[in-house]
Amino acid sequence: MDIGNIGMMLLVIIGGCTGLLTTVVITLGIPIVVIWKIIRRITKGIPITK
Repeated sequence: MDIGNIGMMLLVIIGGCTGLLTTVVITLGIPIVVIWKIIRRITKGIPITK
């Protein structure tokens, strides 16, 4: 392997990890926010859309 190939592999790995992390955060974040809003609606009477 030459230097250019190693650099490209590092960029691919960093980009892949960034995409994976973003996907995991969005996948976990959306249901958590929905559940949180439902709990606020039940306990405090705050509208879900607010």
